Amino acid sequence: MGYLIRPIEASDYAPIIQVIDAWWDNRPMASMLPKLFFIHFQKSSFLIEDNGERVGFLVGFRSQTYPHQAYIHFVGVDPRYRGRGIGRLLYLRFFTLMREWGCSEVHSVTSPQNTGSIAFHQRMGFVIESGDAEHNGIPVTTNYDGRGGTRVLFRKMLSTKEAL
Repeated sequence: MGYLIRPIEASDYAPIIQVIDAWWDNRPMASMLPKLFFIHFQKSSFLIEDNGERVGFLVGFRSQTYPHQAYIHFVGVDPRYRGRGIGRLLYLRFFTLMREWGCSEVHSVTSPQNTGSIAFHQRMGFVIESGDAEHNGIPVTTNYDGRGGTRVLFRKMLSTKEAL
């Protein structure tokens, strides 16, 4: 495994945004990932390359409102690289940095239809937060994004055992 994990850069935006919808089974996801994340959150967001090819990324940040909390906003892995531990490596790198920055918990969200993401977050030690409704037996929060979007909310308490 010759992967390179590095901080994300503004120059990564164009190549990532060109493939993001395809990486998400042609769902329109590009609007959820504006360039501002690649400019303003470089220290807390990561990209994985395999022989110079971008194969995965994580956009996350530490909360300004609640400095003990961090948030993972968006993660993408090239479908050809899924099942190889790319997502796990990105999350572990983020957890390590957030612990160094004094965070004790990490939050994330996904759609209730994204069963793969729900299972991945649970394998990574996230718990599903209680919501105001259920979808297929999973607690969800309705109208989470203000546009009627129902989301599954996750929280993970960081421990010192998960260092990368």
